[in-house]
Amino acid sequence: MSRSPSFSVRSEPDAKVDEQAFQQWVVAFCIIRFDLEQGQLIEECYPPGCLTQNEELEVSFSSFPDSVSQHHNRSSIHDCIFFFRIRSQEKSHITNLVSHEIIEVDKEGASRGDKVLKQNLHKSNSPKFLYGFVFNRQRHDERLKRGGEQKSVVILSHSPYSSVFRPLLQIMGPLYFDIGKKALNFIAASVSSWPAPLPGQLMELPIGNATLKVHLPPAHSLPLNGGIFFEELTSPIAPFLPSNQSVPQGLFHDSDLFGTFRGLLMQLWRLWELLLIGEPILVIAPTPPQCCEAVAGLVSLVAPLFCSVDFRPYFTIHDSEFARLNSLRQGATFPPVVLGVTNLFFLKALRNIPHIVSVGSPAPNSNRLAMSSRTSVGRTPDGQEGFGLPQISLKKFTPTNILNAVKLKRDGPLCLMTEHREAIWSTYGAITKPDTTILNRLIDAGMSPRVEESMSVVNNEILRRHFLELTTNFLAPFGPYFRTTTPSEGSSPFLDPPPLPYFDRDEFLASLSARGPGKFLLKRMKSNWLDLYRRFLKGHNFLPWFRRKRAVAEQEQLRLWRQVRMKTDIKQFILKLSEVEIVDSFNAIERDLLVELQTGGANVDSESGSQKLRGDLLAMFNVLPKDMQELLLMNPHRAALLQETPESNESESNELPKQPLVQRDDLFHNSPR
Repeated sequence: MSRSPSFSVRSEPDAKVDEQAFQQWVVAFCIIRFDLEQGQLIEECYPPGCLTQNEELEVSFSSFPDSVSQHHNRSSIHDCIFFFRIRSQEKSHITNLVSHEIIEVDKEGASRGDKVLKQNLHKSNSPKFLYGFVFNRQRHDERLKRGGEQKSVVILSHSPYSSVFRPLLQIMGPLYFDIGKKALNFIAASVSSWPAPLPGQLMELPIGNATLKVHLPPAHSLPLNGGIFFEELTSPIAPFLPSNQSVPQGLFHDSDLFGTFRGLLMQLWRLWELLLIGEPILVIAPTPPQCCEAVAGLVSLVAPLFCSVDFRPYFTIHDSEFARLNSLRQGATFPPVVLGVTNLFFLKALRNIPHIVSVGSPAPNSNRLAMSSRTSVGRTPDGQEGFGLPQISLKKFTPTNILNAVKLKRDGPLCLMTEHREAIWSTYGAITKPDTTILNRLIDAGMSPRVEESMSVVNNEILRRHFLELTTNFLAPFGPYFRTTTPSEGSSPFLDPPPLPYFDRDEFLASLSARGPGKFLLKRMKSNWLDLYRRFLKGHNFLPWFRRKRAVAEQEQLRLWRQVRMKTDIKQFILKLSEVEIVDSFNAIERDLLVELQTGGANVDSESGSQKLRGDLLAMFNVLPKDMQELLLMNPHRAALLQETPESNESESNELPKQPLVQRDDLFHNSPR
């Protein structure tokens, strides 16, 4: 892997770095060397002091392959790119709220719970995970001590922007080994010149004389504790299929789904279900790049569902979570997590994990044997599901293949200790049938690397489109619970919007059982399809996704009602009201105005909205009886609000209370004190 000949570093040697702009994308750049006496050492960290001591240790251990690639030529260089995910030292509160405090969405808790979540969406910007994107170089030289050396260039970020950091590493890694630490300052200056990330958008990011054209994942797929503000969650509320297929709908849309799981294509539907319901999965591959690509591919399968299951693209025994997982007793429930590993020790250490997937191919000179090559795509008859182990080539359905499959099932995943095989070990019975129409559309490129790469792009689009459609149709029955309303004809737009439809698990399942999940799913699922919904409702993904969508829907409903208020002709509206309704409307407008003043800040649209509501409030006030007007003016805050002009000082509005001080009953029964 080498830097593109067309790429060159601009001449200015001391490029300035805007650290605030830099940290919108990146936490730090690290250069880590593997020292034979002292272990992993961080040689450079920019900016310095940005990591805790524990984070430095975990980043260091996660930035190297578990074993050195075996090359027998006298002097050679082996480069690879992979990424990992570790827990940040800062703790997030939103995950705890969603996972533990919210047990059920019921009639009383629906509106209140959504408001609690919405408030936390604003407050919870502390990242929970740290992503490390690694360019690792192994240089083999018999003249060096122990025959070689290892060094890694690492980009750390709180955002899972693999579509940005992988191509950036392809430039940054070789550049560092060419010009040394000056490369860090140059790349940092380029990154700090980028605009702020725009989730779901195509962005052009300059780097030297080159430009990275990348699509960022959409806001609804990004963790709330990764700095995504509530206002950025502009994705459609109800699940639907996008019209523009080039726009990503989830994380890791650039992962090579076909290339990674080519030998297990018939098992993709089972893996999709396991991810959907939040089951723990151990992914084993010979190398870190293959391992993290497989985990990224699995996470991308459930788009556009927000994946709340913890996933670790490259997991090592040095991770702080390993001790907890290793201490689980036999028979204990394994937490929902997807672990990508290359160290076969995990097969013995994590015996409790119920689903194990083996993917990838060992290096040519590796000590681990590859027992079978990747299976050809081929044409498949309807209903063929193999043995739930490796996919057997249907063109070579021989007694030898049957014996190998039986032997593999009998030996279990520990057989990987001596020979590598693409396989899946799981007792889970899939409800969704493999779609043979999709499999038959896939193109087998043969052995030509150039043709295979271009065909993989086509095949990935076919697979990703299918699973996007599958997930969208699966989530469609929840759409009514995110349905927003607008004020009906003749009703007051100044009153509170009605709460969203409440959700009851048993009622939902009963209703769904009666009407069915729709033709798309009925055609592709077995008769026990309702069991998949039951497992999904109990799984780790449902509540965080549902709560998040509810909060977005509630925010959208508030926006729609605000639009109607801004367009209401207050003079015509007053003519239709009785005196009691005028009092109600006065209180409602006052409340809306206070909210607008406190949350709007310097926003131009909010300022014009405040002026409109102030005028409406004065109009309502002017038609009230004189004695009631005098009663209202006894409250100094309200008097200031009614007498303020649009040009008055903003500092006065900041002192206003959050709720109306006098309710409707106060106007009729309270006397001034």
